[in-house]
Amino acid sequence: MIVLRTDRKHASNCMTEENGVEKVKKRKNFFRSLRFRILIILIILGIVPGVIVTYTMLHNYQNRAVAMLTETVGDQCDILCNLIIRENYLNDTDSEIVNSKLELFSNVYNGRILLADRDFKIVSDTFHTEEGKTLLSSLAVACLKGEETSNYDARSKVLELAVPVQSPDVQQLQGVMLVSVSAVDIAETLAEMEQRGVMLIGSIVVLSVFLAWLLSTILVKPLARVTKAIEDLTDGMLDEEISVPDYTETELITDAFNKMVNRMKILDESRQEFVSNVSHELKTPLTSISGFAEIMQGGLVKCEDIPKFAGRIYKESQRLLQLVEDVIQISQLDEEKTSYTWELVDVYQVCKNAFESLKEKAQSMNVHLYICGDSMKMEAVRTLLEEAVYNVCDNAIKYNRNDGSVSIFLTQTAHEIQIVVKDTGVGIPKEDQDRVFERFYRVDKSHSKEIGGTGLGLSIVKHAVSTLNGSIVLRSEEGSGTEITMKFLKVHKE
Repeated sequence: MIVLRTDRKHASNCMTEENGVEKVKKRKNFFRSLRFRILIILIILGIVPGVIVTYTMLHNYQNRAVAMLTETVGDQCDILCNLIIRENYLNDTDSEIVNSKLELFSNVYNGRILLADRDFKIVSDTFHTEEGKTLLSSLAVACLKGEETSNYDARSKVLELAVPVQSPDVQQLQGVMLVSVSAVDIAETLAEMEQRGVMLIGSIVVLSVFLAWLLSTILVKPLARVTKAIEDLTDGMLDEEISVPDYTETELITDAFNKMVNRMKILDESRQEFVSNVSHELKTPLTSISGFAEIMQGGLVKCEDIPKFAGRIYKESQRLLQLVEDVIQISQLDEEKTSYTWELVDVYQVCKNAFESLKEKAQSMNVHLYICGDSMKMEAVRTLLEEAVYNVCDNAIKYNRNDGSVSIFLTQTAHEIQIVVKDTGVGIPKEDQDRVFERFYRVDKSHSKEIGGTGLGLSIVKHAVSTLNGSIVLRSEEGSGTEITMKFLKVHKE
């Protein structure tokens, strides 16, 4: 019982861990999803303009408010300066009118006024703490140069102005008035506007999230349908092509997927056919070899007949070996990652070597071999070119008539070399001409064993010519022979 409890607990822990892993995967998938990216983009598009607009509004309001306050305070200061000049207040600070005006100004604007002569000696302070001291202010220095200066300190919420005290009749400055006024109203208004701006941005974020979710749902839904259709198709639930024409993009995706599926079906059918053909071609010689060997093993063969049976076994084994070699050859040609060495090849010599290898076979079948052309060179993969020429000539000899001929015609232009192999054989029926380059396809299946071969020769030729970036054309008339033309560029281009 203790063991059972432990196992159940372990199973429960495993389920918990699996659920945790699934949650983590879902979370990661969400952050990588199109929905999340649309969400982020819309939030950014909502927040950035909101922040810019809010900042611009606050900045513009502050500039306008400070400018208006500066203008208003400056006008009042000009009035005070005229009164100070008229009352000669810089020399006699006992003027009740000026003092009352200064106190009133200070109270109205919740500020402070420092009045100094041309020597920067403070003659009046509405706070009554700096009188008789030297005024140290960069604004005052700039003012004595004839400039009306001001400075707004947002941190301390204070606006400072330096106004020159000057008589209209006297060009020389008589003093400077340094005014500090409270800008709390401006700061409070800015703070209120900032709060409204934050609320506005928050509303924009919420609206952006909603719109992003809605928009992403609308946009992602067709993609989800595509995904579901693909999953159903791959699970074997659908036999027909998928179609999601909601958007041009989804239509393009489904079209591309359908093309891929059709291509895979063709490749699968080709693979199945290839396996079936290989199995059949392997089984035939193996059956013969097994049968002959069994007869010899059972002692049913006379001594004088043993060489005959051994010869037939040898012949079938050679046929089997040739089939295996051809299958390996065509598999290598199918492998796109195979690297080849390109070199300068003498085409005439390749054709001559092919005829030398096929000389005995041609003589046994009373077929004459001819080469028409001169030495010419091209960039090629030597082994592939040799295989192509050899297989075309071998096929021309095999399906030729008694006292027939196989001729190779070599021609060239400035950029191209043409190899034409022409025979006087049985020819190929028109209905079979489009299929002779297929694997294991034979025109005359009833005499295939007598003729020999694996049915892969022309298929190898087609693949080899294609790999060499060439082209191949077949012309044939039943009873009049066959002509195969291979065209290649002299210079290989990647």
